[in-house]
Amino acid sequence: MESGLSFSAADLAQTRFAVSPMWEVVTSFRLLRDASEPPLHRRWAAQVRPRIARAGLDRGRLAALVPARGYLADFLNPTPTGPFPTLESELDAIRRTPPEQIARDLRLLRRDTALPAGPHAHRDRDTARDPDITPDPDPDIDLDRLAIEIETYWELALAPYWARIRGLLEADVFHRARQVAEHGSARVLSELHETVRWDDGTLRLVRRACALTRDQAGSGLLLIPSAFAWPRVLTRSVAPDPPQLAYPARGIGNLWEARTTSSATDAVAAVLGRSRTLLLAELDTPASTTQLAASSGLSAAGVSQHLIALKNAGLVTAHRSGRSVLYARTTVADSLLCPAEEPV
Repeated sequence: MESGLSFSAADLAQTRFAVSPMWEVVTSFRLLRDASEPPLHRRWAAQVRPRIARAGLDRGRLAALVPARGYLADFLNPTPTGPFPTLESELDAIRRTPPEQIARDLRLLRRDTALPAGPHAHRDRDTARDPDITPDPDPDIDLDRLAIEIETYWELALAPYWARIRGLLEADVFHRARQVAEHGSARVLSELHETVRWDDGTLRLVRRACALTRDQAGSGLLLIPSAFAWPRVLTRSVAPDPPQLAYPARGIGNLWEARTTSSATDAVAAVLGRSRTLLLAELDTPASTTQLAASSGLSAAGVSQHLIALKNAGLVTAHRSGRSVLYARTTVADSLLCPAEEPV
């Protein structure tokens, strides 16, 4: 099956990129609900899935709105107002969702997912519809409580890794913006994904179960790079908003690879000291004080003191996970410990 999104000159002029925290929430949460997650995310999923289960998020409101397969509630992905919206701004937009849109989305969630696509095409495009996995969400969703649940999920699953994820997404946006300047929009649109191609003024989605046409949405197009959409392309099409297309960001295969090098840590140790540099190197994966003490051989008290100093210097961040706190390296620390890459 093939569908097409036609473009006028005005539509092309209104086509833009955005990095959306809520798209990462939705796509990563769906990935965690699937026992057969892609190997490239297995390391992240193994760390995060137990935290989500302990918090009960695998059976809450978000789970009802984001089933493992099929339709996703459209109102979870409001239109980004700028290129780099914050999670807080997107949650504010979710809290302002009109009741009629929520009711429509819940009807779509309950529908037999094997039915042909209607005018709302926010779907996992490569997954067969299965009525057995259709959730049964509460029709009276409390948006404030849903937002709190999303914030909890963010703190457990994405915030400790956000510096790395956002760096990947921003690099994709900057690369494609440069490609637009050098080669034009048509080439960039054709290179988003193997199932997306530009053809004589129309963006075509091939081998897709759901149609995406201009009469389903507003003008323009929002292109959303995602770390967790891979290997699929997902869309949101709700009039009068511009259609959104979430596609796998470039470089996902390297997202979770260890990044520190011995030469870099030696240089940093000369400035910060061996123990603090060791802790920064261990934080290639977010960890608690207890975990860092076990892996580094330092005392828990010593680790705690070093982490406070590193946090005050802007080299680590702290994120609550149940009764413990996870520490993560910041982009500043990454730039110290990871060799700079040549521009692509």
